[in-house]
Amino acid sequence: MAKAKSLDIFVWQGKNRKGQQVKGEISARSMTEARNLLRRQGVSATKVKKFTKPLFGRGSAKVNAEDICIVSRQIATMLGAGVTLIQTIDMIAEGHAKASMRKMLTDIGNEVKAGNPLSTALRKHPDHFEDLYCDLVETGEQSGALETIYDRIATYKEKAEALKSKIKKAMFYPIAVIVVAFIVTTILLVFVVPQFEEIFSSFGAELPAFTQFVLGISRFVQNNGLYIAAAMFVGAILFARAYKKSRPLRDSIDKKILKVPVIGEILKKASIARFTRTLSTTFAAGVPLIGALESAAGAAGNAVFRDAILHIRKEVAGGMPMNVAMRATAVFPDMVTQMIAIGEESGAVDEMLSKIATIYEREVDDMVDGLTSLLEPMIMAVLGVVIGGLIVAMYLPIFQMGNVV
Repeated sequence: MAKAKSLDIFVWQGKNRKGQQVKGEISARSMTEARNLLRRQGVSATKVKKFTKPLFGRGSAKVNAEDICIVSRQIATMLGAGVTLIQTIDMIAEGHAKASMRKMLTDIGNEVKAGNPLSTALRKHPDHFEDLYCDLVETGEQSGALETIYDRIATYKEKAEALKSKIKKAMFYPIAVIVVAFIVTTILLVFVVPQFEEIFSSFGAELPAFTQFVLGISRFVQNNGLYIAAAMFVGAILFARAYKKSRPLRDSIDKKILKVPVIGEILKKASIARFTRTLSTTFAAGVPLIGALESAAGAAGNAVFRDAILHIRKEVAGGMPMNVAMRATAVFPDMVTQMIAIGEESGAVDEMLSKIATIYEREVDDMVDGLTSLLEPMIMAVLGVVIGGLIVAMYLPIFQMGNVV
């Protein structure tokens, strides 16, 4: 069977039936087909050209993890309703809002129509479908229970994205406030404080030590601000590159970040939740425990837990019970190892892992909400001290003008 030509993305401009100027994107196999599709939609196209990626960046319509999560649930729902796999992929592709997602789904659909397994088609898009995802799909294809496996995949992706969102929420608020405080402080030091310095120069008296200290900082920032900003920018780029290329650096940061108060505890619980959720999903899908542990190690999200899980895998492969191997790592809480032991004794390890994941996901959620409530007054206090201190330093000489006069 000849392989169908994949869709390309075309950007267009034209007029609709009301004569209004419109523009957008459309997926088609050729420019002629794109014009025909637009004509059927009532659009008189004046300009149609093939979309090309920008030189810098990937464009605004790139496929993200949330798209994959939603599509996974759609596939699970439609397969469960008895719709065939090819029809499912075609229907989702036609109805998706993103042209890039439509193109990828169409390419996957064409591979399946050509007789290739879905897992093979998905592996051609490693940026969006990780090995774990493809392995689970392959397991479902081999067992003839793809709809059941896809339901588990969709649940797993939804839980993973929800957990990721909680972690981002824990990090975003303090970082955003610190950035705003830094910008406001810099503006005050560069633009506001110098205005006061001109006023103080006519006082003819020695300024308070605190005011002199702030004026010194202001002069330093004015004279060296650009150099500092450039150094910070270059430093950030070099660090990002080193972090991406150096595994020892990433591992070192992972170990240190777990020791940070509150944040470290949240990340520990999140790693346990990821580990148990991944292991539960893979083990329940029929993946052997050794392979499931290897997948769970990659999904843990932290080097400390990754190394611990790989050690567990090694010990389990040698015949040791999983709960004993977990306890030997001294990484997992007693509650987790005890629940795993109960699961092994009762033959319901996947159910027990799922319960542990649910418990820790809930704890992460509660801790993130608690962290936000705890940080709000602390951040307000810090902002008040920093910005309020600058204002007080500027008005101290004015308060003391009576002594000068």
